[in-house]
Amino acid sequence: MDVYSYLEMVREKRPLVHHLTNWVTIYDCAQVVKSFGASPVMAHAPEEAADMAGMAAALVLNIGTLTADFIESMKLAALAANRRGIPVVLDACGAGATPFRDEKCFELLDAARISIIKGNGSEIARIAGRDVRTRGVDATDVGGDLPEIAAGLARERKCTVVITGREDIVADAATAYTVRNGTEMMAHVVGTGCMATSVIGTFVGASPHELAAASAAGLSCFEIAAELAVKRSDGPATFKQNLFDCIFQLTRDQVSSMQRIAQ
Repeated sequence: MDVYSYLEMVREKRPLVHHLTNWVTIYDCAQVVKSFGASPVMAHAPEEAADMAGMAAALVLNIGTLTADFIESMKLAALAANRRGIPVVLDACGAGATPFRDEKCFELLDAARISIIKGNGSEIARIAGRDVRTRGVDATDVGGDLPEIAAGLARERKCTVVITGREDIVADAATAYTVRNGTEMMAHVVGTGCMATSVIGTFVGASPHELAAASAAGLSCFEIAAELAVKRSDGPATFKQNLFDCIFQLTRDQVSSMQRIAQ
């Protein structure tokens, strides 16, 4: 896969990525999209959520800071995105932690067509119907084969499934990718998971007909930048600052020489 070609597409098309996202990480989600060269917008009000989705290239939904009325805004935006045929990315943040989160995830999945479901191992396993628990928003051990769980959920929901972790798994009904870029430092920064979802939204917004490949390419670019950033950082704070700089400065040589994607 020519990962850099997907980054070039983002920089060329500058897709507008509409978010209804986690209040804890909302700034970082906006900044990571901007650093890649795209345009973020965060419009949560039910009065405008559908209108904003009507002008976007992709829609990102993240249930990290979940409320019942927030879900109603998400439904309005997702249905508007469905009418336009743009990708809808759902971050099942915290699925498996409480019955309320599980209920609202399934409510969204049943109310609208979700193009990509993203989560850590236990979140995705819970959405796939496994009896697992998530510790807050942190993954717990999942009994079973994660690539198989991802592929099974992708077939069941007719979507692309992304499991992030030490190795990222991206699967649809026909194809699976494993992304092996990244650094342990990412686990020490609040919001890297939410940022990864925004990155996926950015890349599929620029390449809407290649959801699995674009998702894998976006994760690889994000994590290559993280590998570069950690080399010049003293800890989590400087790492996050350097991460945005390294995303902005990514070159073809860096991406081509560092990408680690297996299919």
